[in-house]
Amino acid sequence: MVNQLVERIRNKDQRAMSELYQMYIGELSSVCYRYIPNSDDAKDVLQNSFIKIFTAIPSLEYRGEEAFKGWLMRVVANEALMFLRTKKKLLFVEQDEIKQKQADIADDTPATEQISADQLHQLISELPDGYRTVLNLYVFEDYSHRQIAELLGIKEGTSASQLYYAKQWLARRIKELIIEKG
Repeated sequence: MVNQLVERIRNKDQRAMSELYQMYIGELSSVCYRYIPNSDDAKDVLQNSFIKIFTAIPSLEYRGEEAFKGWLMRVVANEALMFLRTKKKLLFVEQDEIKQKQADIADDTPATEQISADQLHQLISELPDGYRTVLNLYVFEDYSHRQIAELLGIKEGTSASQLYYAKQWLARRIKELIIEKG
């Protein structure tokens, strides 16, 4: 079915574009909001992503539904990263600053099953931009630290430390939520 939609889009069928949009907007919104928690900014990024998607489809070699879906997600993730680089200027906290600010964080991991997926998503959205971006690329997009470093123009060690401290920040906030639930 997706291959037929792609073919119809190649033939400039507006209805096919709408169908593709409806089919994938939920998943692509999730990808976008992982990087960009601000609703207005995320909507802009999604709109730009769909423009790029519909512009690129005529020259795209369709290789099956899973590959196509992966491509759609990469377009959105890349558009979100471009937004963060150009509009918000991704900031990466240096290790010494982090050590001073987060010296009280414990290394043990909390029981995440005690919070909802929505709560976890909210906590991820509260991460500093650098932490959130590296966490998303590493955990959800399955990028290596080398790939992240190349993509973001940072050192591999910076990528690794941002991931480590993102996890520590999340662990601390999850523990706080669990305690609040008491």
